[in-house]
Amino acid sequence: MSKRIAVLLSGGVDSSVALWKLKEAGYKDITAYYLKIWLEDELSYLGSCPWEDDLSYARDVCRQADVPLEVVPLQMEYFDRVVEYALAELRRGRTPSPDIFCNQRIKFGAFLDAVDGSITDVASGHYARRESGPDGFVLMRSPDPVKDQTYFLSHLSHEQLSRILFPIGTMEKHQVREMAERLDLPNKDRKDSQGICFLGKIRYPDFVRHYLGERPGDIVEAESGKILGTHRGFWFHTTGQRQGLGLGNGPWYVVKKDTQENIVYVSHRNNVAGSARKRFRVGELNWINGAPSRAELTLKIRHGPQLHRCSVTPCESSDGSGHMEVEMVTADRGVAPGQFAVFYDDQVCLGGGKILEDEVLTHGV
Repeated sequence: MSKRIAVLLSGGVDSSVALWKLKEAGYKDITAYYLKIWLEDELSYLGSCPWEDDLSYARDVCRQADVPLEVVPLQMEYFDRVVEYALAELRRGRTPSPDIFCNQRIKFGAFLDAVDGSITDVASGHYARRESGPDGFVLMRSPDPVKDQTYFLSHLSHEQLSRILFPIGTMEKHQVREMAERLDLPNKDRKDSQGICFLGKIRYPDFVRHYLGERPGDIVEAESGKILGTHRGFWFHTTGQRQGLGLGNGPWYVVKKDTQENIVYVSHRNNVAGSARKRFRVGELNWINGAPSRAELTLKIRHGPQLHRCSVTPCESSDGSGHMEVEMVTADRGVAPGQFAVFYDDQVCLGGGKILEDEVLTHGV
């Protein structure tokens, strides 16, 4: 039986090159799918709808490639499974990572549910690799450390991974651009999208303000208790943030938040080292191929090229759920409750979990 491949096409250059990589590899039965998750009905008053441009580019790419394109509306699923999670985390003063759940719950979740039975594999333009290992497929980092997107794919199940193709996974960004130029793709010069996948041209603070409103409060120096300024709601700020505080004589960094009193605490650069963490616990764990067998690993606490060397120890919390105690070799001031720690064994992405706020261990530098 020949493979029937679904390509998730966003209108950007990465997924478009992924489509062409499959064509050049000889795949015949390919259908492109544009997932409409833009919340235009709720947020249209905030700006223009980028999905119209995205869909236009996707159609042009498919016409050039002679590949059919279908539009799959998943706005309700996205709101229920991703946006509600992000808003709940913000209300609790945490730092959400909605793109992690966009991949797990929508692109390789709700979409597969919608088309299951009609396709064999799903291809995307992610910078990641899937390779065979002794226990099945493993998720591996991209050779482009800046573009590597395994952080956002860390909550996939092994079953999901077994059906995903990453056609540009072995490429670096400049190679993708060069291939787009060679093929003369309609979007060859289009800029990469930034930020959360469903926001498009909408500014993140405007999205937060629409759903959570504003609640003025104090910005307080953590060391002295001195009020330095005001903010419009603690949910607009994240631990480790240094931009957008409106304070003079900086730089200042957000080091913690009091959600009950609506206070954002900051420290000056000269004092911020004391707020950096080496040790914390991670819960709600997801392992793609089972829990790690080694104690010495590396991790990312945010998307990007930076990897921390760490040691991990399995443990249980008071409620009996499985946690992981983590100690990094070097401290990081951006460790924030609610964000995700993603673990690696060399090039292999093992999975990860949510940094906990109730069981943070002693700070260290």
